[in-house]
Amino acid sequence: MSRTALRICPLCEATCGLSVTVDGDRVTAARGDRDDVFSKGFICPKGAAFGQLDADPDRLTRPLVRRDGVLREATWDEAFAAVQAGLRPVIEKHAPDAVGVVLGNPNVHTVAGALYPPVLLSALRTRNVFTASTVDQMPKHVSSGLLYGDALAIPVPDLDRTDHLVVIGANPLDSNGSLCTAPDFPGRIRALRRRGGRLTVIDPRRTRTARLADEHLAIRPGTDALLLFAMVRVLFEEGLVDLGERAEHIGRTDEVARLAEDFPPEVVAPVCEVPAERIRGLARELAAARTAAVYGRIGSTTVEFGTLTSWLIDVLNILTGNVDRPGGIMFPLSATGAAPRPPRPGRGFALGRWRSRVSGHPEAKSELPIVALAEEIDTPGEGRIRAAVAIAANPVLSVPDGDRLDAALASLDFMVSVDPYLNETSRHADVVLPPPPPSRSAHFDFAFNALAVRNQVRYTRPVLPLADGRPDECEIHARLILCAGGQDGADPGLVDTMVIDTALGKAVADPHSPVHGLQPSDLSGELTGQTGAERRLDMMLRLGPYGDGFGADPEGLTLARLLDHPHGIDLGPLTPRIPGVLKTRSGTVELCPEPIAAEVARLRSTLTARPDELLLIGRRHLRSNNSWMHNVPALTGGSNRCTVQVHPDDATRLGLTDGGLARLKGDGGELEVPVEITDTVRPGVVSMPHGWGHDRPGTRTGHAAADPGVNVNQLNDGSRLDVLSGTAVLNALPILLTPVP
Repeated sequence: MSRTALRICPLCEATCGLSVTVDGDRVTAARGDRDDVFSKGFICPKGAAFGQLDADPDRLTRPLVRRDGVLREATWDEAFAAVQAGLRPVIEKHAPDAVGVVLGNPNVHTVAGALYPPVLLSALRTRNVFTASTVDQMPKHVSSGLLYGDALAIPVPDLDRTDHLVVIGANPLDSNGSLCTAPDFPGRIRALRRRGGRLTVIDPRRTRTARLADEHLAIRPGTDALLLFAMVRVLFEEGLVDLGERAEHIGRTDEVARLAEDFPPEVVAPVCEVPAERIRGLARELAAARTAAVYGRIGSTTVEFGTLTSWLIDVLNILTGNVDRPGGIMFPLSATGAAPRPPRPGRGFALGRWRSRVSGHPEAKSELPIVALAEEIDTPGEGRIRAAVAIAANPVLSVPDGDRLDAALASLDFMVSVDPYLNETSRHADVVLPPPPPSRSAHFDFAFNALAVRNQVRYTRPVLPLADGRPDECEIHARLILCAGGQDGADPGLVDTMVIDTALGKAVADPHSPVHGLQPSDLSGELTGQTGAERRLDMMLRLGPYGDGFGADPEGLTLARLLDHPHGIDLGPLTPRIPGVLKTRSGTVELCPEPIAAEVARLRSTLTARPDELLLIGRRHLRSNNSWMHNVPALTGGSNRCTVQVHPDDATRLGLTDGGLARLKGDGGELEVPVEITDTVRPGVVSMPHGWGHDRPGTRTGHAAADPGVNVNQLNDGSRLDVLSGTAVLNALPILLTPVP
């Protein structure tokens, strides 16, 4: 007998509410939940395919342990015993930094991935931490840290109230939004147009988003920072700077004006290939708009000057008075975030507190560049990585020079992977710990609520029960933490108890907390929830900005109240948060941080560059999300193919034919790829999707392997980085392109 249940979709950053049909022990259909307070019934093809992904026959159901060189099924107790037996000798003999931790993108899509990896890192005490951030959004973290003193204080465009939205290097109609959680991004853009607003898209491709725009500027890849600096120059030169109501909290604008003097539109235009008059016009339009928001994403971060570009995006918003005001860019306030405190100077944000062993890459946000992972494993010497813990990560496909990393992982003394698939990375593990399918896990968006275009809170419990004897994902993480500390066999609930006790201890000692002076044990006894993770969620909600403060505000949030609202609770539109959100040493927005000023000198040197080479950029598809959805038949095929898109003029010049093969050669290697001739890419630019290359032996992803595509990141040797953030340059890569007879 079938029934329906609610589930928040975990497959992209839009976090849409789903209404799923359950028949027996399977999800057989999914549609948008029309009563969801945030998504209001919107659904994309990924959400519609929730049931297929959930029931993928290639998902692992039992742990795998390597015996005599072969991965074989084992019991959970055997698997965790093997983890402790593999990890502890490495730590005890070679010190904690001999273990590298790799965290992939799906971690931010699960409750376990949000709550437990920070505890694991504390238990391991390793500085060798690598995440997907340094092939994605780390430049935005760094620029926010330098500007606002907090790398997690990322402002988002107030989509529902802005009059002019400028999108640079982003394609939200296909990505559903990123670092900007907005269910039905397409509908919100159409609403902008209907209310008389304007959309400008700056992108080398005529994406689906660009086709919807009032204007599309086909910029040369990698020159975004030059164009934005020229716009800043225009604002100062023409007296258009207006800091608005936040003026008293913004410092060092004069220094930005001095830096911008070297970037007049007439000098910048030949390099970025956008006419000087159009650069001036766009700056004037931003300044004249009643409200405006500039928003950039992956095409503006995974480039040589990604941090500088991310900084300039916020600078433009600030100089036009559009920071922290309705219709501009604003700081969300998550229900599980820190409760507002009286404004005061903070500790600020620092870069390079330690460096990687081999190449001396500086850390950013306590992470090292993931491109350094292979060399930290395969370079002999004191301090090299000898063991790895990979959680929901497939860096062999997502990181430059996957062939080198592939070989490096195979040389480790020990590796454990938490992953539902035996994929290109987890095949190297000595132990694979598979989490249950999404339908059998609770869901709360800890990360994405802090990036949402409207404050709201939603929680869904598992749709289906766990199979007998199978632990939930939170228990898997908790047991992994115990193994790292040499405590295999201890009660996994001890991990949650420790976290709760520590958090409540800090809360009662904080004079600004509603529980100041109370007893942690009394507060812990008030927590509700069926699991340790739910009790932690209840604590975070109660202590958060909308919480009941353990009784201080009887109308405030608790887990019980949230469960009474299965479609979520609307917490209202974004509201101004400056100066309270600032954690800089000065207590102001530090508009011209020293690391940024030093980086401008490097940018200045590119003004004389006139490269005559093809540049490679990425490509996102609505039915894909990196490498982890290519094993679902409904999400592959059709236009979601691994091809190289080439402009007709370039195809004619190079002798390429539509559907024929081309050879691409880059710094890291060469590939043969089917050609797709299209005028959606500008001349001088070719485009390939990310996350393909499912042809390595030893994997168990049958559908993906049947049409594997090629790994575009193999064209990249990882030597090109955004200096400030350590982020790999994945866009604007020079390549050679020749036909294959």
